[in-house]
Amino acid sequence: MTENPIPVAVLLLAHGSPDDPAGIPDFLRNVTGGRPLPPHVVEEITHRYSLIGGSPLNCITAQQAELLATELKLPVYYAMRNWTPYIPDVVRRMETDGVQRAVAICLAPQNSRTSVGLYRRALLGEATGERGQQQFPPAGHKPAFEVDFVEAWHDHPLLVQAFAERLLEAWCPASARYGGLLPVIFTAHSVPAGTIAAGDPYEAQARQTAELVAAAVPTLGAGDWRFAFQSQGVAGGPWLGPTVEETILELRSAGHRGVFIQPIGFLCDHVEVLYDIDIAFKQFAEQNGMRLWRAQSLNDSPTLVAALADVARTRMARPAPAKVAP
Repeated sequence: MTENPIPVAVLLLAHGSPDDPAGIPDFLRNVTGGRPLPPHVVEEITHRYSLIGGSPLNCITAQQAELLATELKLPVYYAMRNWTPYIPDVVRRMETDGVQRAVAICLAPQNSRTSVGLYRRALLGEATGERGQQQFPPAGHKPAFEVDFVEAWHDHPLLVQAFAERLLEAWCPASARYGGLLPVIFTAHSVPAGTIAAGDPYEAQARQTAELVAAAVPTLGAGDWRFAFQSQGVAGGPWLGPTVEETILELRSAGHRGVFIQPIGFLCDHVEVLYDIDIAFKQFAEQNGMRLWRAQSLNDSPTLVAALADVARTRMARPAPAKVAP
């Protein structure tokens, strides 16, 4: 333990991604908690990562942490559930650095037990999956410092503003090229329908984020946008819809020949954006006589950094909580 303790720090938590396609098999074992996937699924996901040259998620997350540290003038750490730097390893490093209290913010602003819930368990030292004697991801490590865990921040005004800024930056010129206002589809990652049926708040929070962003754009009327779920899985029964493909076909039937997509469930470029939207949805749209544009991801948005800083400062202003129990 360092002789110069750090009274408070921020910890950003994210999904994680391998640096290159060769790491996909190990990465998927972490995602599924060790449950094997059919070889053709692993091959298809590896192919998708190859098409986009690998995911920039880890690199962008590191940049977001650096920008936030500059804004707060405090140490900001970042950790991944499914890839390096793993959450338990970063927790140990924070202990060595002398951190006494941490505000933990998930870079998934809408709360679901399938994402935020797993990050929380990993942070608090709970196993999130195992196969035989080996755990996937690596076994958790209960932190020795106090943890103030932010459950959700999907409706933060500055987050909404950041999405609205990105929307206007691209939607207006795209609409000009299209020759009229493009209908907008806001998207978020789908989850199993059973998760929502069990009381998970994710669907309601994702839709609320979309509603708030739409309301922040005066020229976007109530009938000018839709909401859809993307990146549905293939296992575990039905997943939340409507799908993006279904929504594109609905818009085509209504006479539209163009569509604009803004993912509001992701804070940076990743395979769900660079492949699912930029390649798969774009090809689907073209095959059905439609053109497709999308908003730039938030990535290094100053307004996003301001939102994260405000979330952190608000938590820091509260009395220090007792150490969170698993």
